[in-house]
Amino acid sequence: MAAVKYKRVLLKLSGEAFKGTTNYGIDAPTVAGVAQKIKQIVDMGVEVAIVVGAGNIWRGAAAAKAGIDRVTADYAGMLATIINALSLQDSLEKIGVVVRTQSAIVVEQVAEPYLMRRAIRHMEKGRVVILAGGTGNPYMSTDTAAALRAIEVEAEVLLMAKNKVDGVYSSDPRKNPDASKFDHLTYLEALNKRLEIMDSTAISLCLENKLPIIVFDLMAENNVQRVINGEHIGTLITSE
Repeated sequence: MAAVKYKRVLLKLSGEAFKGTTNYGIDAPTVAGVAQKIKQIVDMGVEVAIVVGAGNIWRGAAAAKAGIDRVTADYAGMLATIINALSLQDSLEKIGVVVRTQSAIVVEQVAEPYLMRRAIRHMEKGRVVILAGGTGNPYMSTDTAAALRAIEVEAEVLLMAKNKVDGVYSSDPRKNPDASKFDHLTYLEALNKRLEIMDSTAISLCLENKLPIIVFDLMAENNVQRVINGEHIGTLITSE
């Protein structure tokens, strides 16, 4: 543990982390690869909580624009995060990681209800806690859920895992080859530049609670261990 900088982390996984190279849904080999990355930091003695998105299955805002009631669309998105959580839980358990899935909406047959103290206790016992269902409220993104849960479980850092993007850029590097990468940003710069790292509510929560954010490429070789050890990769977002 001497080389480990962060002993308790919250990892935010977007829906893209589940679909791999497919256009929709869950790609089992990709999820298995993500599980291996998570196991690597669990084996380092790090306490891990994970918030999952659902963009690979459902996007509430897009569904609302298509004519579905926004509140209904957002609740459907919460259910989609539970599907992703169960997929990740299965992959982790298959490689020997002890997992508990908790949900902000009640689905007792498949997940515990989210309780902050229980989540912390699981983490203290070395269990990975997957937090599904967003915040349990419509109009709130899973980015906001990640920031909120990270603060609640007293994580030392919020790890924003990206798919084949190694940090924050001035514009989408997959569309603009001239986009420049930021090694470090302040919360206010992230808000003012409207860089679409995460929504403004999530960044504001991190700002108010001085929770550092690291945006990095999850699948690059050894990136997870390097972040945990304190190496500067990706983009660091802090107050200074």
